Amino acid sequence: MGSKLLHISLLAGALAAQGRFAPGVKPFLAVDAPVVALEHVRVIDGTGARPREDQTVVIDHGKIRAVGPAASTPAPAGSQALDLTGHTVIPGIVGMHEHMFYPSGGGIPIYNEQAFSFPRLYLASGVTTARTGGSLEPYTDLSLERMIDAGRMPGPKLWITGPYLEGAGAFTVQMHELTGPDDAARTVEYWAAEGVTSFKAYMNITRAELKAAVDAAHRHAIKVTGHLCSIGFREAAAIGIDNLEHGLLVDTEFHPGKQPDVCPPQATTRGEIAGLDLTSAPVKEMIAALVEHGVAITSTLAVFEALDGSRPPLEQRFLDALTPEASVSYLGARARARGGADSPVLAGVRKELEFERAFVKAGGLLIAGADPTGNGGALAGFADQRNIELLVEGGFSPEEAIQISTANGARFLGETDRIGTVAAGEQADLVVIDGNPSARIADIRKVTLVFKDGAGYDPGKLLESVRGSVALH
Repeated sequence: MGSKLLHISLLAGALAAQGRFAPGVKPFLAVDAPVVALEHVRVIDGTGARPREDQTVVIDHGKIRAVGPAASTPAPAGSQALDLTGHTVIPGIVGMHEHMFYPSGGGIPIYNEQAFSFPRLYLASGVTTARTGGSLEPYTDLSLERMIDAGRMPGPKLWITGPYLEGAGAFTVQMHELTGPDDAARTVEYWAAEGVTSFKAYMNITRAELKAAVDAAHRHAIKVTGHLCSIGFREAAAIGIDNLEHGLLVDTEFHPGKQPDVCPPQATTRGEIAGLDLTSAPVKEMIAALVEHGVAITSTLAVFEALDGSRPPLEQRFLDALTPEASVSYLGARARARGGADSPVLAGVRKELEFERAFVKAGGLLIAGADPTGNGGALAGFADQRNIELLVEGGFSPEEAIQISTANGARFLGETDRIGTVAAGEQADLVVIDGNPSARIADIRKVTLVFKDGAGYDPGKLLESVRGSVALH
């Protein structure tokens, strides 16, 4: 971890000193002055605090120098001053369940790497840091990380998760199937040496394989997350897992016929979860166990909502990003899916939100991500924004939802001294929004500028550059 942070720091310093970027990045820069003052902005700082009105944020060589009332925080001499009256500044989103692949369509369980389009979509949407939640092309993802850090292509700061740690029964041929605990440990050792900074256990892994993987990863100070099915949440917490993806909707420990190390049918377990009493002793004990072991939960509400035929709101920017074939495939899947207020999908989403509120109330760390897979309805970046909207729909305040999606992710990564809040001394990773998401959370989509390490990117140009690309590359 330490070498990664040093690597990023040195590269950021070098780029700031050069004051320039490679030709592949320059067209997307709207602000590239060494010192910038964002004047008369509303600040939602990522701590959960109420917004501060009429503020000035001073960016100096990639870092936040000052945040304070506009009347007493003047723009430094020689700075580029931007009057952003009516706009809101939030921290750059720290996406904690991201991918660089997208379904190929046609009902075939093969996924195409989106090395061109997804980094741009993430950055355009305000995601300035992204942890991949499992990789199908880890060498490609590691190369993308290096290219972005070197200023050769636009995109967020990437934290690369190694290939899925999956047992027998993988749903796609692109996944390696572990043959036992020794294989799990070898896989972790190999990819840790290659430079990944996270691992993800998947649905058919056994408890013995998970323990071997967790022990090996922890020897390298690397955390392990999991989208589990064969292993229940309490079992995983006892083994030492650091993070669990998707929350209650994938926890199979409450399935009455659950067998050790066996993944029961997902449709069955999700139906059972929708009717689960969260005040019951077993659920409360599970939450307590997660909190006691310091296991974070990643909220991925948008990917589940997308399975409902009436949601999310269909946006033109979404259709514009897809290839014509992918657009037809998604619209067809959406038309065939059951939708409406009484749909089982939305019942599951409501139950998951109830669980996430209970988990946070108990002291658990809730983080968030897009998981741009499923039926294609959750797209890189756009789904990160949508997840924030759904958190608010489910009872979190806008400030809490933004904190979950920014500062909490930074806390899990051990990066709170660099990213996640709008505060002096932090890296200048900031999102400028036209509107007030504390009053109307849908404004979270109205991104007008995205600063990463002090350089301001034009989201409109980034989105235009990927028009018709998603599902192709």
